[in-house]
Amino acid sequence: MAENTDPTSHKPLQGIRVVEFTHMVMGPVCGMVLADLGAQVIKVEPVTGDSTRTLLGAGAGFFPLFNRNKQSIGIDLKSTAGQEIALKLCLSADIVLHNFKPGVLAKFGLDYANLQRLNPRLIYINLTGFLPGPYEHRTALDEVVQMMGGLAYMTGRPGDPLRAGSSVNDIMGGMFGAIGALGALMQRQHTGRGQEVDAALFENNLFLVGQHMLQYQITGQAARPMPERISPWGIYDIFTVRDGEQIFLCAVSDAHWHTLCGMFGWDDLAADATLATNNDRVRARPTLLPELRQRLQAHSADAIAALFEQHALPYARIMRPEQLFDDPHVQATQGLDPITLTDGARAGQTVHATLLPLRMDGQRLRTYQNPPQLGEHTQAILQELGFESKTILELRKSKLIE
Repeated sequence: MAENTDPTSHKPLQGIRVVEFTHMVMGPVCGMVLADLGAQVIKVEPVTGDSTRTLLGAGAGFFPLFNRNKQSIGIDLKSTAGQEIALKLCLSADIVLHNFKPGVLAKFGLDYANLQRLNPRLIYINLTGFLPGPYEHRTALDEVVQMMGGLAYMTGRPGDPLRAGSSVNDIMGGMFGAIGALGALMQRQHTGRGQEVDAALFENNLFLVGQHMLQYQITGQAARPMPERISPWGIYDIFTVRDGEQIFLCAVSDAHWHTLCGMFGWDDLAADATLATNNDRVRARPTLLPELRQRLQAHSADAIAALFEQHALPYARIMRPEQLFDDPHVQATQGLDPITLTDGARAGQTVHATLLPLRMDGQRLRTYQNPPQLGEHTQAILQELGFESKTILELRKSKLIE
């Protein structure tokens, strides 16, 4: 298998080759996780390029964020020559992953049954909308499964379902696909055989709302949308304070409560027997929270934050995504890496992308390769597969590769 050429260190998946047939978010996230861990990830694109390269608005960050550390080859899979190239590429891989609807890659002879017959060690990752069942042939998007899976209901206000503010199912679904791939790699060490792994958007969403499903079974009470939920904590809310600023404040234990009262000199509240325990304060929320809002109105968000910081109580300023570039913790933990854009009017521009939220051996997993240009690695990949330069030139002239 091909070696990862990152010169800085030996990464966990160095020497593992991944071939991905992906688009949008879920599939690319799975490949990105494996690439960040050091695998050689080859992204197979149409000769016209992944459509997310040119998305506008909320999709503008899809391709550059989720396709770093990868190589790109453009192949016309509808052609016989393209299918032969893709087959040869897949048979050189440890892992093949895709996020197309069931049956799409089978048209090109790139389904698990065919590839496994030719390479029993192959691990094949299906990243789909639904696990096999009545819904499996539906077209699924993140927002679709949020609506049908109860997450939008839980996020919005009553009567106003609202999608979460990120592609949570796509991102987590891709991560679970990567977890499955890692587990399959470990199992292959013992069995010598690969396997097929399925990860799906709807099932990921089901996992996210599982706590609310269990709440209903345990208590007999259906979970209310988050803005109307019965909080398990007495103080766990957004407060509007001086000058209209907002801050999220928490006191989730009795020790927190007494610290909070002591910080502000609220001796009367500390001595109130009806507020003695967290459950007491939960029951008293309808009257307690308005009282606290009134008492906190005269304080600035900065002053409150300083007190909570000093006394180690949980709190949060209400931040917007664009403000996080200057966050001192993000900077101190090296949570962003520069990448150079490769598409559109801003090609060549340097931006800063978030890294995987983990460290290994005390180090963040860094970006070692910019998101690839379409077909940036086609020549090198085909030469390594044994194609002669003349053949590659003919394929390129026939627009069968890019």
